[in-house]
Amino acid sequence: MNAENLFQRSIEDKESFWKDQAQGIDWFQFPSQILSKDENNYTQWFSDGRLNMCYLCIDKHINDGHGEQIAVIYDSPVTEQKKTYTFNQAKEEISKLAGGLVSLGLKKGDTAVIYMPMIPQTLFAMLACARIGVIHNVVFGGFAPHELVVRIDDCKPKALITATAGVEIAKRIPYLPLVEKAIALAQDKVENIIVFNRKLADNQHEMFDGLVDYEELVQQSETADCVSVESTHPLYLLYTSGTTGKPKGITRDTGGYATALKFSMKYIYGVEPGETYWAASDFGWAVGHSFSVYGPLINRNTTVIFEGKPIMTPDAGTFWRIISEYKVSVMFTAPTAIRAIKKEDPNGELVKKYDLSHFKKQFLAGERCDVATLDWFAEHIGIPAIDHWWQTESGWPMLGLMTFNGNYTIKRASAGKQIPGYDIKIFDENGYELDPHHEGYLVIKLPLPPGALLGIWNDHERFQSSYLSQYHGYYFSGDGAIKDEDGYIFITGRVDDVINVAGHRLSTSEMEEIVSSHPDVAECAVVGIDDDLKGQIPFAIVVLKNGSIISEEDVEKDIVKNVREKIGAVACLKNVMTVTRLPKTRSGKILRKLIRTLLDKKDFQIPSTIDDEKIIEEIQQKIIEYRAEKRN
Repeated sequence: MNAENLFQRSIEDKESFWKDQAQGIDWFQFPSQILSKDENNYTQWFSDGRLNMCYLCIDKHINDGHGEQIAVIYDSPVTEQKKTYTFNQAKEEISKLAGGLVSLGLKKGDTAVIYMPMIPQTLFAMLACARIGVIHNVVFGGFAPHELVVRIDDCKPKALITATAGVEIAKRIPYLPLVEKAIALAQDKVENIIVFNRKLADNQHEMFDGLVDYEELVQQSETADCVSVESTHPLYLLYTSGTTGKPKGITRDTGGYATALKFSMKYIYGVEPGETYWAASDFGWAVGHSFSVYGPLINRNTTVIFEGKPIMTPDAGTFWRIISEYKVSVMFTAPTAIRAIKKEDPNGELVKKYDLSHFKKQFLAGERCDVATLDWFAEHIGIPAIDHWWQTESGWPMLGLMTFNGNYTIKRASAGKQIPGYDIKIFDENGYELDPHHEGYLVIKLPLPPGALLGIWNDHERFQSSYLSQYHGYYFSGDGAIKDEDGYIFITGRVDDVINVAGHRLSTSEMEEIVSSHPDVAECAVVGIDDDLKGQIPFAIVVLKNGSIISEEDVEKDIVKNVREKIGAVACLKNVMTVTRLPKTRSGKILRKLIRTLLDKKDFQIPSTIDDEKIIEEIQQKIIEYRAEKRN
């Protein structure tokens, strides 16, 4: 069956299509009710089915005779540690940790917060929770106490599982002082604090009363069997905000999610059971959940846990070293990581040191990938770099290419076509579908397919107003997009990334594409800033490639000329500021809203997700210097 037939059947015969896909995983009780509605009239998949996610990820493969296959590879250049776990070894630790949680009083339906770095014990904690029906919320390791507090107050966990420290390049980041402060600030007491002692330093002074030692708990506990849960039982919560106001806890089901992940590993990523698959994402993000833990393990792939940075541990060849050493066949990362590598190694010299002959496909997502980066990848790596698009809310790709049979065509700068199950339309402001090559709002006809969010934790009204109220019968993505005559969709960015220059609606992502094509530019961001005359005007910030000798004045002149030639004078791009680095989240997304706020000299809160707060002062100083030069 080809990709087009799969898609058509998923839209025209939803229940039959997803019933067939559900046959691809092992159920304790196969569902007879494929598609139904809950009390709020929202879609439920496989509601009377029963299963267990940990069983699908671990026990099933052991029962099928693959217990000695490597399940997890841990590679930590920041601590100089490497370790592997077979499915048998993983089950031993997961089932005993699950038993330990049971001994502490946790049961199906309880919640647990997991606040840990990129170590195997984080994955084990997630699966131990899934094993006994405890709903987990993974919080990005190193988040400030406030971020922990808002999640604790919202989901009211019965346990918090943490580690003594994380490592950022060469710096140890103590977690326990942050946990202690969060516990003191939270509204409700967390009954059990379980800590994995990494023993990276003498840390006895960081310990506080009431801690349960992770290793002792595992050693002393009986193993726990997999608990049968309903398909609609929440597997996890993942918060998409929380710096101000009430957090938004995206709630994921179990059966629909497992079905969608198995489908995506086969048809989208085209990876075979037994192969090594690496998603270079933190566990705290949606990618880390779906494609570092659950997706690959359901599909019996070896998954890689990497603790480090793509360019600093020890150099910009780290990704290629891991791919070569562990025979990774398919990888998934953010375009930012590839841009960072390109900046440090523009001629691909470090790539040549490694054997990448078994490396089949590179997937990119998180933000749009510029053509210049795709070209660099094609020249130096020589395998397909496939951009695709999805959201925390969807849990798996909404746009992409079906690569399972090798018969697919990449259109550069496009996020691909509609993935089966996602009936995507491009609407204007009034809810009318637009013709090809017209920019509008990306919406998805309900019902959403399996794996998409169940809702927002304990807040259906917010779920309704955030996603379902803009266009009746459609999910509102919050992104702008253009569809071409072949069905390829080009994401133009968040709706608020479209700027209005003297009444002309212009896409900053289109300008970024032109700016990034300059031969000396490593990466860039274009934002709309306030202007008394035109309402808004675009402002570009660029990072130059290592070794570039072009002057800041010349690069500005070139870029202004290029944008004028390709978009026209209406674009009104006259400001191009060169910086040494862009502000980003820890997952690599450029903080465009922060850049815009700094340029507009408005009050701001430091985003909780920022990678390095010092960059704010750097950019503020650069803005002062840039504007002083402009006045002279």
